[in-house]
Amino acid sequence: MVSLKDIAKQAGVSVCAVSLVLNGKYKNRVSDATAQIIRDTASSLNYEPNMLARTLKTNKSHTLGFVTDEIITTPSAVRIMLGAQEAARKLGYILITMNTNNDKALERQEIATLKRYHADGFLYAFMYHRVVDVPATLRSMPTIVVDAEDAKHDLPSIYPDEFGIGYDATNRLIAAGCRRIAYFGSESGIVAQPERLAGYHKALQDAGLQDDPQLVVGATEHVNADERALELLKGPKPDGVFCFNDIRATSMYAAANDLGLIIGKDVSIVSVDNLPNITDVIRPALTTIELPHYEMGFEAVRQLVSMIEQRDIPDIKPDQIFRSTFKTKDTFTTIRGSIIERSSVRGAAPECE
Repeated sequence: MVSLKDIAKQAGVSVCAVSLVLNGKYKNRVSDATAQIIRDTASSLNYEPNMLARTLKTNKSHTLGFVTDEIITTPSAVRIMLGAQEAARKLGYILITMNTNNDKALERQEIATLKRYHADGFLYAFMYHRVVDVPATLRSMPTIVVDAEDAKHDLPSIYPDEFGIGYDATNRLIAAGCRRIAYFGSESGIVAQPERLAGYHKALQDAGLQDDPQLVVGATEHVNADERALELLKGPKPDGVFCFNDIRATSMYAAANDLGLIIGKDVSIVSVDNLPNITDVIRPALTTIELPHYEMGFEAVRQLVSMIEQRDIPDIKPDQIFRSTFKTKDTFTTIRGSIIERSSVRGAAPECE
């Protein structure tokens, strides 16, 4: 079994330095460069910490509870869990995931179970952005709300910058020369709808473009989206459309096809989500803003471990490149998704087959 002494000898450092780094307590005591050498050496030697000994010594289990409504069964949002798992692993923690299926009784039971196993902290995560009442049993524990906002504004919350999504998507169409830009939105009352619409209006205002109410149309997926998309393209005749999500974009594609319009030439489309089951199939390939699921999960664990260990947010690097930008104000962190350029916008480079 590999010991701290083995790692210290291989890395050419002291046992104390190895202990500080592997326990995440090296800030201002061991340089970042040396800390990376120690982590790399431990990895190359296949070092595995004695979790029982660590728990007894620190009174911490090094486990994190991941309590979610239905992320596990949602192909896009599951990337929140993947980002959280990666960050937890890099910081020496184990992530235990519980899926509640929106059952409050089951949620209470699962939180109680995680507490009995001495979870050090919790991620309270959701499939889509909303305002939530966090259970009282979590408010006494280190907890981060993910892809949602704590209604009381007490707990740190991480979620997408919905206004920024609307602004950036509309600006992309403006940059492509579109001047009659429509917003094909949602009829639901979720947080993202008014925020993305506000970003759309602001982008038009900043560009000095007319804000035409006829160009703002709401629709419900699998109910009236196809019909509304057809009415929008036939009536107000936009030259660019910002779609609330990729599913609504498929309705816009179908409407354009019915009317003989060429997407990327007669009408440009920018969407939100970057769902592989849609973007890998439809042609021309869809330009869309990727929701920062992976980034939210990764950042949530960084902030949670900082709370648990009462130290600065740990400086760990993700395995995947972050394409999003972060902004923190008070207890809330917003993450601005990035545009994935493809071929549905006028003037875009032709896609590679």
